[in-house]
This record gives sequence, structure tokens and C-alpha cells, in this order.
Amino acid sequence: MVNNLPSSNLLNKYRQPNNPQPQKTPPKHTRASIFYINDLHGKMTNMERLYAISKQFDYFTPSYQMDKLKLASGDIILGENYLANKVAHNFMNWAGFSATALGNHEMDVVPTKMSELTKDAKYKILGANVTVDKGTPMDGKITKSFVEEHNGNKYGIIGIAPSDVLDRVKHNKSVEEIHVSDLDSTIKSVQEEIDKFKAQGINKIILLSHSGYDNDKRIAAETSGLDVILGGHTHNILDNVKDGVNLLTSKDGEPVILTQAGKDGEKFGVLNLEFDENGVITKAQNNLSTTREFRRILPIKYAVEGILGKPEILCEIKSAPPVPKNRLISDNPNVSIIVDAMKEEFDADIALLNSGNIRGHFEPGTVDSRLVSDITPFKNKMVIANVSEKELVDALKVGTKSFVNKGNKPGLFYVSGLKYTVNTNGELLDLKFIDKQNAEHSIDVNNPRSDKFYKIAMDDFTATGGDGYFPKTNPNFIEKTFDFDKDKLTCDYIKKKQSPIEIKDEKRITIIDSNTDKQV
Repeated sequence: MVNNLPSSNLLNKYRQPNNPQPQKTPPKHTRASIFYINDLHGKMTNMERLYAISKQFDYFTPSYQMDKLKLASGDIILGENYLANKVAHNFMNWAGFSATALGNHEMDVVPTKMSELTKDAKYKILGANVTVDKGTPMDGKITKSFVEEHNGNKYGIIGIAPSDVLDRVKHNKSVEEIHVSDLDSTIKSVQEEIDKFKAQGINKIILLSHSGYDNDKRIAAETSGLDVILGGHTHNILDNVKDGVNLLTSKDGEPVILTQAGKDGEKFGVLNLEFDENGVITKAQNNLSTTREFRRILPIKYAVEGILGKPEILCEIKSAPPVPKNRLISDNPNVSIIVDAMKEEFDADIALLNSGNIRGHFEPGTVDSRLVSDITPFKNKMVIANVSEKELVDALKVGTKSFVNKGNKPGLFYVSGLKYTVNTNGELLDLKFIDKQNAEHSIDVNNPRSDKFYKIAMDDFTATGGDGYFPKTNPNFIEKTFDFDKDKLTCDYIKKKQSPIEIKDEKRITIIDSNTDKQV
């Protein structure tokens, strides 16, 4: 967290007067430091570390010497579990964040629960591109923008939600009562808020965006007056200040700095800035740091346990395979124990788990219930579904297309009761069903049967069309829904196994390089 700002030629080039005149008095400069986070996804152990880090940020430089802001760009909350979300909400209060953008995962929470959860919020939820139906629970709870003042310096803070929210949230009251504009309309809304600030003489303006990196670049280029876009949603790592990457030019030719700090609270950022008297950034320093390098402190750990209770010790892990670099398009044997729990606890034929659901990993050592919840934190509801072979194959093909999709979304399915082969062109090459006697049965991936059905365990996000694996309009194959998620099943399953547990690589997903025809 360096507050000694070096000069940046990248920034100075934007403000070169044609005929510079000698100045009798030095120009007024404003120094600011922004502690920022995005896409924590309910990762409670990282929240505990980030709380401690935020307190170090508070004391690092006296606030009278530098304006200090704490801002978030959405997806701090994740899933529907009220107690887990209460931890995330309290973390925002405890750490002293003044605002967050409305992320798609804030909309996992149904409006009545979200309204109750945030009734004592000391931070604002921002969405300049959001409209809420009158008389519904979140009416009046989402703000377009606000002014934050430090040392007499005023900052205009705007927030936006992701325009693709309907593709990122399972169908619930949130998407019926809360509406997000498309990108074109969003850009117009952002400019309207900027213009309101400028009319008040406010020339230091920050956007909290949960719109994604490419959209943020477009917003930077198509608006006038923005200084900083604190981004999220696409989980980019934007360290330092790099011309053309996260140092861009606005419509009026002034610098705009973009940030993102990855996902799951694995990193956090500190953006140090110097503004001239016209509110234009002249110096900048953007540092990302790794959260796990900092310790969790006991007071926040006890506060979290006061909400959740003490974790239950489950077992010891003797060994576990390494974690893949890209969990979305890799086999991940680390997750086998979770999908096996889903299948066996429900006595299902097959279990499916979208790879985007996984936000952590097992490793040798003690496993407790908090770790399991951290690995799969969404807190959806489990379902049993009667799925045809054709519906199964079609869903798997949606996942295999992730190899060629932007951002590798939505990701492969982790499986129990199946083995499959895919190539890096995104084609499903081979599929085998493994019955309860461990016998393998080939499924024709080119001509799957519509009259053959499997009892499949999955969560309701997947079953009701989340991420597009199954049609949103066709959840009629759901036979039963349970008021708990896969973390409970995993805990129950692990407790029945003899400790220590060895997690092995069973080659459930084989990936073929399309250029070499060799296994990756």
C-alpha cells in the first residue's frame, strides 16, 4: 500500500497545454487512496482476512493527509443461505465499505430476504441502470449514485449492475421485480449521473461496475467525465497501470483507469491517485495483493462464529490431487467427493455439478464444515430430476462448448456416474454411463435417446436453466426439491467414510487437444 506516487508519463501525456504559462502559485492537487474488492462470492475465510487488511489500510496513512475510500464492485454475497449472506453483509459494515455495485449474486437473494438483510446497512447498494417495481421489498433500497466527501473533497460514486443478469441468476422474485437495462441504455444512464455531478461542481467521479471488462472499456470510451471504473463480473486481474489495458481515454480525451481484482476475494486492490484542480488524474499507482498472505484475526473469527456457530470437524484428508489452473475447462478430481456425495446420498444414477459452482479445494489436513461451505458456497437447493438421455447429452454439450466460448463460460460439468471425452474444439466425443455395479454403458452422443431416463441429482440453479445448461422453460423434469444444498450432503457423506480420506484422480473427464489429437 504505497502512498508515495511516482510520476506516470502515461497519464501526463493527456494534459499538455499548448502554451504553458508560468504559475505564480502551485496548482491544487488532491490525493486519494481507494481500497477496493470485487466478486468475493461469499468466501468467508477471505472476508475475515480482508477485514484485518482493511484495518491496516485505515491506519497506514492519516486520513487528513489523503482521502481514503473503501468501495466494492458487487458479488460480495452469493447464494441463498441467509446466515452466510448475513456474514457477508456484516463484513461490509464491519470493514467500513461505503458502497457496492449490485452484482448478479446479490440477486440470488429473494427481495424480501435482501431487504431484511440490508435494513441496517451502513453501505449503499448502487445501480444506475436498475429499476425496481413500486411497492416491492427492494423499492427505494437501490441508489443510482451518491456523493462521498473527505477533507472537503467531493467524489461522485455511481454503480451499475450487469446487463446479462438474466443469464447469471436462476429465476426468482429478484428478476421479476428488479430490472437491469441493456448496455446501450446503461451507458446513457452513467453519463446522466456524471452530468448531474458536474452540474454540482464535482469533478472526481468513480464508477462501481459489475458489467465486465469489455463493457467497462466501452463505457470508458463512450462517456465523458469518468476518472475510475472499479470493475468486476469477469474476474480479470488488472494489476498496475498499463496503457491500453487499464489506462484508457474517455470521450473527452482524459484518462480513465480500470481495475479488477480477480475472484473469490483471492486478491484485493489499492488504487492511489493524484488529481489536478480540474479533477483529472495526473499520477496513479494500482497495486493488487494476495489475501492469503494476511492472517485472520480472532475478533472477526469469533464474530463470524457468533452468526454461523462453530464449524464441525469432519475428517482428515490424506492426499488430494492438485488444483487445475482453469477450473471451468478442466477435470477436477478434487471435486469428486462432492459429486459422489450428491449421487450416493440421494441414491441417484448420476450427479451433475457445474464447474462454476466450485470456489475452493481440498488439501491434506483437517476438513471442517466451514471449508466445505467455502468450496461450494452458493447455497442453492438440491433437486432430484428425471432427465432424458437427450436432455443429458444436450446439457453436457453446453458445457463442452466452454472451450471455445468467451471466458470459457459456463464451464464443464463435474460428474458422478458418468465419464466423458471432449476436445478443445468444444465437441463431446464420447460418453459412458457407469451403473451402480460399476459397469460402463456407452451413450451415443450423436443420437441420444429421448425415451431413456436417468435419476439425476443436481442443484436448482442448474435444473431451472442457470447458465443455460437446461432450458429455463422446461424444469418439468424436477421430481423433488430439498431445502439444503450440496455442502450438507458432502458433510454427511464425508462423516461416513473412514478417515483419513485419499482423493484420487479417476479420469472422469478426458480432454483431447484438437491440434495434436493427444490427451491434455
